[in-house]
Order: sequence, then structure tokens, then C-alpha cells
Amino acid sequence: MKKKAAIYIRVSTDFQAEEGYSIDAQKEQLTAYCISKGIKDYEYYIDGGWSGSNIQRPEMQRLINEAKNGKISHCIVYKLDRLSRSQKDTLYLIEDVFNPNGVDFVSINESMDTSTPMGRLMLGILSAFAQLERENIRMRTRMGMKERVKDGYWMGGGRIPFGYDYSKEQGILIPNKDADKVRLIYSMYLDGHSPQTIANTCGLKYDRLVYQILARKSNCGYIVYNGEEYKGRHEPIISEETYYKTMEMMEERSVNRRVETNHLLTGLVYCGKCGAKMTYKKWGKSGYKFMCYSQQKSKPYLIKDKNCNQDKVWAEDVEEIVINDLFRFSIDLSKRESLKEDNGISTLDMLKSQATEIQKRIKKLYTLYAFSEEDEILLETINDYKKRYSKIEKQIANSKDGKRLYDKHKEISDAVENLIQIWDFLSIREKQNIVRMLVKKIIVSGEKVEIEYMF
Repeated sequence: MKKKAAIYIRVSTDFQAEEGYSIDAQKEQLTAYCISKGIKDYEYYIDGGWSGSNIQRPEMQRLINEAKNGKISHCIVYKLDRLSRSQKDTLYLIEDVFNPNGVDFVSINESMDTSTPMGRLMLGILSAFAQLERENIRMRTRMGMKERVKDGYWMGGGRIPFGYDYSKEQGILIPNKDADKVRLIYSMYLDGHSPQTIANTCGLKYDRLVYQILARKSNCGYIVYNGEEYKGRHEPIISEETYYKTMEMMEERSVNRRVETNHLLTGLVYCGKCGAKMTYKKWGKSGYKFMCYSQQKSKPYLIKDKNCNQDKVWAEDVEEIVINDLFRFSIDLSKRESLKEDNGISTLDMLKSQATEIQKRIKKLYTLYAFSEEDEILLETINDYKKRYSKIEKQIANSKDGKRLYDKHKEISDAVENLIQIWDFLSIREKQNIVRMLVKKIIVSGEKVEIEYMF
């Protein structure tokens, strides 16, 4: 079989074309090399717009397959990094693809020819340096990105959160025309609407997009980078209070319990015999009964025990028991001493002030340290201040948790106040919200009904 030389060309960006790595520039020089060496039978393998970080490129894969099938005599590139920027991939191509199949590798920029011992030695050395430089660039990029985010600037590039545009000039996110839609999504979710209803209302294709938007902390002014949170310079679309209230609701209520329904206890009732959920089932003209999903073959994934003998109980009776228990809860709560804000909350501003002051001192100390020829005492003082700052950060986080807990208790207290008097005037949606705010699970065993509250 007559073999041919493979002229491999790769350009990943327009910038590289401007820097002299264009396809035409590489083709011209590589063709001239073949002519000078008397190589008449050659073919171009061109990957335009492909990164050199791996070898999953169309023409590279074609080259590999033809090399293994004995169709190639040489692989000629303009520069080593045109083949690959990965030392591992470069050595794989040379040692596992080219050498075993009699393919000589030539890089004209480095004057490398693997048909000679010196060429093979140079290949190993240059590949190692190429990989080292790539890792150094990646490390510098990551360090620069982290410092940027710590200063409150957006990472730049990548996916911009829905409701924002990215300003390259300012380096921050700017709320756009969809910001009002983001606010509406939070408002509707907190009002009890299902994610699918919200998606339909807001023109979103999938309900999971609603969850993604709700979970983004950038909406309340923070930037999350590599698992760490930093206060951003961008304008929040919603308040922190709205964000945390939404997160608590998402945690407490599963998707199955957020189904749009006119039934008061949908998603809350469980079978006391097998543990499966129970569903409302139309029972003639008399109303609805709760039926264990283990007895309903239409949804086999919900069956816990196919032999479950749970009785079917009238839904109205269970609802009456739950409502009366809620009324009792409302009366008990009104007799308690009024909730008082935790003392730790009042210290939150003081802790923030201390943290700001320590940050200022650390910056000043670092400035002194830069001109002090590595003063060890000064460095020790800096480390002490950093430990104090870390401790205060934890106290601030605990204080915020305390405030959110207080706000949650206050919300519950306000919701159930005078519940007996206002119940009949509430809509089904408002009644559902109150029940789900308080009730974790309702367990039915025959005529026995147990209620598990959220706290």
C-alpha cells in the first residue's frame, strides 16, 4: 500500500490567525517543507476552530485511524502545540499511534524529526514544557478570577443569569428587562403556584428553569464561585429575605406536594400501614376517599406493599380532624408569651462593623509588611487578625441564621393568629399555604389520624 504524508493543521481562534497561525499560513510553510524534502504524496488534515486541550477533533481522529491502518508515512505540523497542548496526548500520539505504525513525526518550527534519536529526546522535553506552561496559565487564570470575584466583580464570560446582562466596561451584572419576570417568579412561588404554572405564565419552556432561577443567589446580590460566596457589586433583583424564604419553602415542600389542586391535603397524607402516599379518590356522588397508592396499580413506582390492607377513609373526615387540630394549635399559640427577637440579632450590625474594621487593619498591615523586609512579628500580627476576622464571620453567619429562624416563627405566628375566625373567609390556596407551612406529614391508620408538624 502506497503511503502518504499527513499535513496536520489546527487553529483554535481568530486571534491565533492574526498571530501567524492561520490555516493558509501553516499550509504554505508545511507544503514548502514537503517539496524541499521530496515528499510528493501528501494530504491536508485541517481542524479549524478546535482547542488543543484534547484530541477529540474530527480531522485528528481521521488521521489516527488512517495511521493505524498503515496509510500514513509522516505526520507534519507547523508547531508542536498544533498537534496537542497536552503532554499526555502528545506522547500517546507519538508512542502509541505513530511509532508502532511506522509514522515519522515532524515539527518544522522546533526542527524536530522523530525518525532520529535526538528528535525523540527533544519531543519529550518540549512536550513537558508545553504542558507546564498550559498548567501555569490555567493556575494564573484561576487565581486572577478568584481575586476578581472576591472584589465583587462578575466572572465574565460563560452563562449570564436570567434577568441580567453583563457589562464588560463595569465588570458587573446589570438587571435587564427580564428582572421583573424574575421577581414575579419568586412572588408566584411564595404564593403557592406550581413551577409549571409559573413557567407557563412567564413564557419559560420547562418547569426546571423555574427551579434554576429560584436557586441562583446572584439574584440577591451574591456571587458563588467554586463553592464560596462573595458579596457582588451588582444590583440585587430580590432581597435576601425573599431568597432565604424561597429556599426554605423549596426545602420543606417537595414537588409532589406543590401540585395545583383544590384538595386541602394533597401530598401530605401517608398510609400508616405500608408508608406509601395516599391520594384523593372520587367515590361516587358522595365525595372523596383517601386511597393508599399501594392499592392503585396505575402508578407502580409508588407502591410500597402490594398486599397493603389499609381502609379507604373519607377525605372530609380526615380534613376535619386536621383543621380542628390547627385551630387548637392557633389557640395554644395565642396563649404563649409573644415572641421576642433573639439578642444575637441585635448584635449583627456590631459584628459587621467589627469585621469591616479588621479588614481595614489587615490591609494596612499588609502594606507595612511589603516594605518591612519580611518582618516576622508583623506577619504574626496579620495572622492573628485574620483568625479574629474568621471567627467574626462565623458569628455573623450564626446571627443571620438566628434572624431567619425568628422571621420564620413570626411568619407562622402571624399566619395562624385568629385562625378560627378567618378560616371560612380564606381561599383554598390560602388554606393550603397555611397547612403546608405547619404540617409535615399526616399518617392515617384506619380511623386513627396522626399529624406531624414542621417543628
